[in-house]
Amino acid sequence: MQLSNVVEPFGEVNVFKQSSGDLKIVATILTIPDLEGVRMGLALDGSASMKKMYGISGVVGGVFGAAASIPNVVEPVTRTMINYLANFSSNGKVDLIYWACSPDGSQVEVVGEFDSQQIQTISIIGPKKLPWGRGTKLLPPLQYFTEKFKDAPALGVKQPAALCVFVTDGIIEDLENVKQYCWQYGQEIANQKKPFLKLLLLGVGDEVDAGQMEELDNMFEEKGLKDSSGQSIDIWDHQLASDMNKLEQVFKELVSEETIVIGSGRILDKSGKVCQEYADGVPALLRFFLPSGSTAFTLEFPGGSITQDISEGLS
Repeated sequence: MQLSNVVEPFGEVNVFKQSSGDLKIVATILTIPDLEGVRMGLALDGSASMKKMYGISGVVGGVFGAAASIPNVVEPVTRTMINYLANFSSNGKVDLIYWACSPDGSQVEVVGEFDSQQIQTISIIGPKKLPWGRGTKLLPPLQYFTEKFKDAPALGVKQPAALCVFVTDGIIEDLENVKQYCWQYGQEIANQKKPFLKLLLLGVGDEVDAGQMEELDNMFEEKGLKDSSGQSIDIWDHQLASDMNKLEQVFKELVSEETIVIGSGRILDKSGKVCQEYADGVPALLRFFLPSGSTAFTLEFPGGSITQDISEGLS
């Protein structure tokens, strides 16, 4: 389970219960990775349930239309996100699409590629060429981006070819198809036949299925797929927009055990027992085990310490 209440500078903390009763912790320390040659993609949910977020009330006009006017919350967030992501893009632009369009939610509408200035003049009001969707299928936009960035060098997981963010407010209808496709794609990454793409599923609103997001996020951690250099392959990440405090969190899983953030440190359980020693440096990606019954851990380092409560992940 990915914790929603994370203490800085942790970017993400995951708790995995083991059959022995111990707890496996996989955590990242929030850093901005050194990205080279990376492309950026942003996919906005174009299903009918999103209309209110785009500021569409459904009332035709007149007195009721004026009373029913609602703000478009997607547009300013999209502009802010593209303005940020464009800074890290190899061509200074972000590829923008709408997904979950058409009656069955299986179509993608391409909007275009925009830099930080161009996006400020574009209206983000939902799909224009295709009808709003009545379903939410994630595989089509996923395939759009894997095709779009297919010619990037296949360098394993050391350097992603692209970071793609998928915004949704609902239940993913084709989850099993997406998992099957991603597992096959992950194996091709491991064999250096396909470029590594990092994908972030960003949930908005109250109807998001957090369990589905967790299932997709954890599918590679549970199977332990690695590339030829021994690096773990993990395509998916997820985040609830309500828990996202900084835009830097889109990069929270783009870290590795090779990135050292501080010279030394150690992990202590709630009783003060050392569970993991980092004599040669604390990495940005932490993997360690806590004993059964643990409800918190402490990262201790020269000059300070940080304690993270994990009781939320024990339910």
